[in-house]
Amino acid sequence: MEPQLQELRVLAARAENRRTETGIPRVAMVQGEIPEHALSAVYAPMVNLILTGSKTMTVGERTFHYDPATYFVMSVDLPAVGSVHPAATGEPYLAVSLTLDAAIAAALIHDAAPQTGGMLPSPGFSVAPVSRELLDAWIRMLRLIDRPDEIPVLAPAYEREILFRVLQGPLGWMVRDIASPDTALSRIAVTINWIRRNFSQQMRVEALAEMAALSVSAFHRHFKAVTALSPLQYQKRIRLLHARSLLISGQGSATSIAFGVGYESPTQFSREYARLFGLPPSKDLAKAAQLRRGSQDGHPRAAASADQTRAQ
Repeated sequence: MEPQLQELRVLAARAENRRTETGIPRVAMVQGEIPEHALSAVYAPMVNLILTGSKTMTVGERTFHYDPATYFVMSVDLPAVGSVHPAATGEPYLAVSLTLDAAIAAALIHDAAPQTGGMLPSPGFSVAPVSRELLDAWIRMLRLIDRPDEIPVLAPAYEREILFRVLQGPLGWMVRDIASPDTALSRIAVTINWIRRNFSQQMRVEALAEMAALSVSAFHRHFKAVTALSPLQYQKRIRLLHARSLLISGQGSATSIAFGVGYESPTQFSREYARLFGLPPSKDLAKAAQLRRGSQDGHPRAAASADQTRAQ
């Protein structure tokens, strides 16, 4: 598989130290060092392939490590923290991602994979070994970067092929669950979307369970299985990630931001912020400012990741 990976590295080598659009719908890439605060985000459903270096992702209490021998699938919007690392030989981190479209996945499943997911609780993210067939599909897709006139005709076919290869692999059930409205994952996704839109409001778990057409106990069990977090923990992570983004970008004081994201106590906000990110808000802001100064002094660092949430 090394020759395939090498061709992909050449094709993606134009990626910058930030999310870099390719001109191909839903396909992005990134290269280089990425600050930890930029990797703390709500990640959109995606297939992510690392070409050089490695990445660690933590969702809830689950941590995964993946490298050029593996790919990562995320099937719902999940709050996560991560870190990226260059290759042992020094080459910078390099990755490409495909944002998942449920309608495209549903059409593919209708044509090629009639089996559906189920109601068993399953995680909304996982890692698997990459196959030669999946790498070949990615190569065809990235070659379109230099053939923009062919993108409208060929990119949809190559996107279906990438999804089909994932569907054939050990994480295929995740693609099926994304596209199937009666699975536990799709029901939990409905409540996740509600929490993301209304994270600053008070939340009733009973109302979310009703939204998912599940009993309260079943809803708790399925939500924790999919996200590695309880509903209240998920809401708290969303609040803290949004607060960090506002703080780092200078859109208010720690106190005003705390109230804005739904906290009633700035002290509690500071304590929970430090527990998640390792530093209280004031010190985290100072660290981010130092990283920005380093970038301006000629040491570029990424502002965002290619596999970060669409709302970045």
